[in-house]
Amino acid sequence: MSKKNKKKSKFKDNLITRSEEARTVRKIVLIIIISLILILVVGGVSGFIYVKSALEPVDPESEENIELEIPIGSSTSSIATILEENGIIKDSRIFRFYIKFKNESDFQAGEYTFSPAMTIDEIIESLKSGKILAEPTYTITIPEGKTIEEMAKIYAGKLHFSEEEFLEKVNDESYVQQLIESYPTILSDAILDPEIKYPLEGYLFAATYSFYENEPTIETVVEKMLTKSQNVIYPLVNEIAAKDLTVHEAVTFASLVEKESGSVDQRKEIAGVFYNRMEEPMKLQTDPTVLYALGGHKEKTLLEDLEVESPYNTYHVDGLPIGPIANFAQTSLEAVINPEETENIYFLHDSEGNIHYAETYEVHLQNKEKYID
Repeated sequence: MSKKNKKKSKFKDNLITRSEEARTVRKIVLIIIISLILILVVGGVSGFIYVKSALEPVDPESEENIELEIPIGSSTSSIATILEENGIIKDSRIFRFYIKFKNESDFQAGEYTFSPAMTIDEIIESLKSGKILAEPTYTITIPEGKTIEEMAKIYAGKLHFSEEEFLEKVNDESYVQQLIESYPTILSDAILDPEIKYPLEGYLFAATYSFYENEPTIETVVEKMLTKSQNVIYPLVNEIAAKDLTVHEAVTFASLVEKESGSVDQRKEIAGVFYNRMEEPMKLQTDPTVLYALGGHKEKTLLEDLEVESPYNTYHVDGLPIGPIANFAQTSLEAVINPEETENIYFLHDSEGNIHYAETYEVHLQNKEKYID
């Protein structure tokens, strides 16, 4: 090879080497940038989740009363520390940031009786007014298997708003959208389907709720119930996914099990029957969905009722209805996740609340003739 060609070859090799080095550097820089972005995103999401959790009650179901003293001249920092040390709030730093953001001040010294079930706003209001909250102002029980309309009636009978105001609020699309953003673990855009009767149906958990304000708002009521739902559903999210269900489907499924059962054993068995029907495949054909579609209560479902065309009517649609038909007990959701293994496909209720199962339609008819007709 001539000297000239050797120079050209060397130049070419150097050029290739520099090009490869440049590509390597670009890859390294890109990896670093992506890593930094991921760190920021993960950190931001984790921070948001932590702050949101820190602003929630320490224990929404607690009935414990904790007495403590706020000394004269206490700073907001020392008050926050006292509250955290006594288990009234989760994080004193978040509490301080929150009251600064809300521009709250003029907290009064004195002896207080707080509860771990109190919200941050309830605590702040108490500290500002000097009111000692030994007992909740209202204690309201929402039983399992209730619809939003039934809940509206219960709350309207005890609090300072009407059934119509409650129903209007829970159907307010902009408010529901805010709730989806605030409770992404349990709420999704699935509840915004225009054919769903009430977006929050099934998500307002059955429990006893304590309210410390003189006039709790509808938002306070709804968000306290959603927080309870989140506390129940969130630990089960992975198990729900393992059953190839979305949270919305699981909540819907649990509402059907709730309406068709009266005990833990019944719930697990009925969940197993429903799974068997879906595997057949056959329609779920559960009467409570017909009654929900009709929008009323009837002692007995008639054959003509089964014909109602509704996305809730499981005699009409395949699989689960479009959404929940009531709230549910935790055991109903657990039954959906861990159903009884059974060969039964049919069941019916007798007048005494017993359930009679059958593997075949022939046996089911025999049960019907024996226990119903």
